[in-house]
Amino acid sequence: MCYGRNGEGISDSRSGHERDRPGHRRHGLRGDLTRDEGWDAAMAGVDYVLHVASPLGDTPDLIGPARDGTLRVLRAATGAGVKRVVVTSAANAASPSSYAEEGVTDETLWTDPADPSLPAYRRSKTLAERAAWDFMATSAGATTLTTILPGAVFGPLLSTENLGSVQIVQRMLTGRMPGTPRIGLEIVDVRDLAALHVDAMTAPAAAGERFLATGEFTWMREMAADLRAGLGPAANRVPTRRLPDFVVRFGARFDASLRSITMSLGRRNRHTTGKALRVLGWHPRPAAGTVVDCARSLIVWQLV
Repeated sequence: MCYGRNGEGISDSRSGHERDRPGHRRHGLRGDLTRDEGWDAAMAGVDYVLHVASPLGDTPDLIGPARDGTLRVLRAATGAGVKRVVVTSAANAASPSSYAEEGVTDETLWTDPADPSLPAYRRSKTLAERAAWDFMATSAGATTLTTILPGAVFGPLLSTENLGSVQIVQRMLTGRMPGTPRIGLEIVDVRDLAALHVDAMTAPAAAGERFLATGEFTWMREMAADLRAGLGPAANRVPTRRLPDFVVRFGARFDASLRSITMSLGRRNRHTTGKALRVLGWHPRPAAGTVVDCARSLIVWQLV
């Protein structure tokens, strides 16, 4: 999303996979993250850019589009003299690579992208963010960069495309999840995340900084309990039992979507958002309400 000098959203960046909510596009300007054309025109008269789009999935070909798309945005932004670019990275780009370590980490930690156990999406986010900082280190212009590193994003839906992490709640509500694996998530509300992006876009102190945007650490069994307590009969199919670790590992032999989570079974890898609080006054809301609001939104959209 690009913002002009009157604050109006004038263009959006599309990856063909995951995309931000479009604003009011001036003259239909649009940039494609996989192509060079159109970016200079899209950046004309722009003061701020929120780059929130990145390819989704778990295939090796995510890395090029994620990194190259980010660099296309930055090249055009710096060339146009944009004041600030805010790039959405991921908390997994600031986590112990193997998940074997437990504890609380902050923005000073970088995930090792050379770790062969990293899922492709996590590697792509880490390499894309690193490429952004490397590019800005050699840029002589006035443009500044800020990166936001969210945890698991839930909350009300704006569209039914590319549900991402929201599919976890959807599977619980539809009964497609026979039990909850011993997985914990740092849940952040999409509304809080959006507010943090806006604050990071304009706050002078946010220039040149990484900000973790994780929320309350919640086990999936606790998410299930919150859904049952908050939705009543609408949550009758939400699982009540926990899946043993060996069942998840066995299922990963046949289900590729399970392979990337087996390494985090039972782990409590957490992040501190003290920097976002200290610099930007950011306070994420409790996870339970976010999960229930997400479920209600899925029901309204008739996705369960």
